Amino acid sequence: MAGDEDKRSVFGDQAGSVELLWGGRERPSRGPKPALSLERITRTAVSLADAGGLAAVSMQRVAAELDFTKMSLYRYVPGKSELVALMIDTAMGEPPGAAAPDGSGQDGRDGRDGWRAALWAWAEALAAVYARHPWLLEAAVGPRVMGPHELGWTERALAALAHTGLTGGEQLDAVVVVHGHIRTLAQVSASMGLGSARAKGPEGVMSAALNELLAGRADRFPAVAAAVADTGGASRDQAWEFGLERILDGLEAYMGRARGRT
Repeated sequence: MAGDEDKRSVFGDQAGSVELLWGGRERPSRGPKPALSLERITRTAVSLADAGGLAAVSMQRVAAELDFTKMSLYRYVPGKSELVALMIDTAMGEPPGAAAPDGSGQDGRDGRDGWRAALWAWAEALAAVYARHPWLLEAAVGPRVMGPHELGWTERALAALAHTGLTGGEQLDAVVVVHGHIRTLAQVSASMGLGSARAKGPEGVMSAALNELLAGRADRFPAVAAAVADTGGASRDQAWEFGLERILDGLEAYMGRARGRT
């Protein structure tokens, strides 16, 4: 059928990931209850990645951790790419609570304020996920199949914006921008070995590094020297909060202009 051909052309060689993430079917499907399961395999792989990064995960290593042969795993998951897809969705977990039907968000305030509170809570929860599983920054890139948990995060963010007057395309773009901010700060923190950007704040570390580089060179980089001096050298969490506040301010201003045109 034409519909089946279209579906195959969309997913291509990722069809195996689609089946595992969305098919709800474990293998083998007959015989006695197996000692292994997709969930057990996936959670073992997630634990390995949490401890040693994505490079620490291989079919052989997962099999050894489970005290099974590598071939036993292939009865459940075709290969590492499909396993990583399962790992991403498992690590993402359930998204934070949904916004209320009237768009008020979790705090019950009116729609204009509620969407901000809901998106803020969503962003904090997403930052916590990246802090717990920093390997997600490497794994969740490029063309791939999103699982039900990961798509659920998008659903929650879009639900917060559903009653703001933004078009569907604008809502999607807004979620991409907020997600991009959280992901960027998580990458900065991970590269500095800090873990959560919210917990430790990379700005203090960056200021200290810049101070060292600027020693005897402040006249060459006066703007940098002035900005660093103005921070007082304190470890702060301004980039995370400042950036998210400005993004939400921009969205609110845009919503106001859009309402004025209608």
